[in-house]
Amino acid sequence: MTVEIIAIGGYEEVGKNMTAVKVNEDVIIFDMGIHLDRINIHEDTDIDRMHSLDLIERGVIPDDTLMKEVDGKVKAIVFSHGHLDHIGAVAKLAHRYDAPLIGTPYTMALVKKQIKGERKFKVNNPIRILNPGSKLKLSKDITLEFVQTTHSIPQAVTPVLHTPDGIIVYALDFKFDNHQKVSPPPDYERFKQLGKKGVLALIVETTNAANYDQVKTYSERVPRIVLEDLMREPLKENKGMIVTTFSSHIERIQTIADIAKKSDREILFLGRSMERFLGIAEKLGILKLPKNASVHGSPKAVNRALMKANKNRSKYLLVTTGHQGEPDALLPRIASGKTPFTVKKGDNIIISAPIIPNPTNAANRHIMEAKLKASGARIYANAHVSGHAGREDHREFLRMLKPSHIIPAHGDLNMLVAYGQLAEEEGYRIGSNVHILRNAQAQVFNDFD
Repeated sequence: MTVEIIAIGGYEEVGKNMTAVKVNEDVIIFDMGIHLDRINIHEDTDIDRMHSLDLIERGVIPDDTLMKEVDGKVKAIVFSHGHLDHIGAVAKLAHRYDAPLIGTPYTMALVKKQIKGERKFKVNNPIRILNPGSKLKLSKDITLEFVQTTHSIPQAVTPVLHTPDGIIVYALDFKFDNHQKVSPPPDYERFKQLGKKGVLALIVETTNAANYDQVKTYSERVPRIVLEDLMREPLKENKGMIVTTFSSHIERIQTIADIAKKSDREILFLGRSMERFLGIAEKLGILKLPKNASVHGSPKAVNRALMKANKNRSKYLLVTTGHQGEPDALLPRIASGKTPFTVKKGDNIIISAPIIPNPTNAANRHIMEAKLKASGARIYANAHVSGHAGREDHREFLRMLKPSHIIPAHGDLNMLVAYGQLAEEEGYRIGSNVHILRNAQAQVFNDFD
């Protein structure tokens, strides 16, 4: 039997993640994401009217045209979680494959939203729901399992393929968090069991692999404490107050809501992506917003809410998009004076998100913060912890799974090599059982002796 790992996207950049695993003649595709940095926006991405070939040429979505040369039948398209760098290209690519789309309930609700908004292609792939801890037989030789993990979005899982020649683990993305409010802890025991059964290959994210200061990723309990301290006094002041964070980070949204519900302020969640992510999370019972909270997504609804808040600033808490300083997102527009809400001296702005590392983001964030400061605002930046495993978390994961082979993914060459060097500390060797792939390359395993 032959097992082949095909790197389609996410092996030369952070984003546009897509990997195919071929077991004999059966092919399983993992993720279909977009490269957010190529379009300079993050959670309010709108590529519905663009053609897939144009997006491939621009480097926005994976170049899956190489799949035409793969001799096999695609049995399933599996999504690890609902971030756009993992699901954002589904409406552009999935229709090319006669295969079901599989993910957890929250992930697939987001996938359906992506498909519903598509204007160029008709996507009629069947939707299959698989819960964490469950298995699904995909073919005679392949069974899919979802293992519970944690990340910065609800219902993230580690997909696992059981094959006659060993287990293949697709670990994009994860962190080890035992203290989230909306998600249970990772299933450490199951990972250890898989390690004892025999993991042939681990395909693993490398987001923090080159960050030598990110030894251990702290739990969401840490920003909960930080935000409680940061928000306590500003909530009482007769000043405007804004918090910005990832709209997909439902855990963080829940924390902000829980802190503010004890205040006299009405909580206004503002932005199209806030409406999308929060609406689905509420509908599925994942997010529980208090009675003093409301969500406003359309431009008209957002402007009405901002006008209301501008008239009586101490009565409202604004929770907005735009933490990267993206010019068309809400907080940068507020900072530039392009909305009905005016930032005034003494207003409090809490940024509960890091700068996603690239020069454009760093420049946009600097410009936004400079404008807010020029208006007299007090800024509290980076009330945040990463949603990705630190170096010691990765070491622990390797010791649980004991994979025979490792394929670093979800990063540029520097990140992939940094992970390889970490693996070498655990007894692996780059070029022997750590395989550094580039987009459009493959690793074949056919010697299982």
